[in-house]
Amino acid sequence: MKSPQPWRARLRAFLVHLCLSLAVALLAAALVLWVWYPAPFGTLSGGRELFLLVAGVDVVVGPLLTLVVCNPAKSWREKLLDFSLIGTLQMAALVYGLATAWQARPVHAVFEYDRVRVVHANDVVPEMLARAPAGLATLPATGPTWLALRPLQGSEMADYTLQALGGIALAAQPQLWQPWAAQRTAILAAARPATELPQRFVPETAAIERAIGQSGRAADALRYLPIQGRRGLAWTVLLDAQTAAPLAFVAIDSF
Repeated sequence: MKSPQPWRARLRAFLVHLCLSLAVALLAAALVLWVWYPAPFGTLSGGRELFLLVAGVDVVVGPLLTLVVCNPAKSWREKLLDFSLIGTLQMAALVYGLATAWQARPVHAVFEYDRVRVVHANDVVPEMLARAPAGLATLPATGPTWLALRPLQGSEMADYTLQALGGIALAAQPQLWQPWAAQRTAILAAARPATELPQRFVPETAAIERAIGQSGRAADALRYLPIQGRRGLAWTVLLDAQTAAPLAFVAIDSF
């Protein structure tokens, strides 16, 4: 009868590796979901799905490889080589995933005349970033800043429309950026009264009321705009009806 000892050793190595992998994944999650993709942009920008895919593969594959290759009969040199290779592969996969999340992180939420569009780092052509107004030629690392587009003038409408058809959204044109407050009047003119939301989306009344509560304002002191994220996903942002400051979000496509 075979001794169960090798399987116990393999299981113990698997569990140790799994715990270490989970600890690293939690640290990576804090970086991605709290710093680079703060709520609600983990959903709007796909950060949560991207991280779960990368971390899930990393956390599962590494410990499983350990379970397969672990053998108490091997020498310490062989064990060290096995675990070093597995650790290197696992770390390379995690670094690649984090680099991908960094390149796709949300950097600005931009008022785009009738909506707010989330702009991601890889949406902005690097050569065009230098054309941004003073103080705006940056791509933040701690969640998006709130900007607005200046009004288009003359032939710019046709030029920028063609670029948008070519894949560069207006909101990703740095030369059009302005501080959010500079377009307060236009933002509030485009926004609609938040009191309309429960009437338009009756089944979502509870979610709407929660968002209104989170805003710290009464419904009649709020306005709303749709906010568009990655892959056409749209939510709704609630704004202060006087200052246009963004206050809360609700997972409703209000286009």
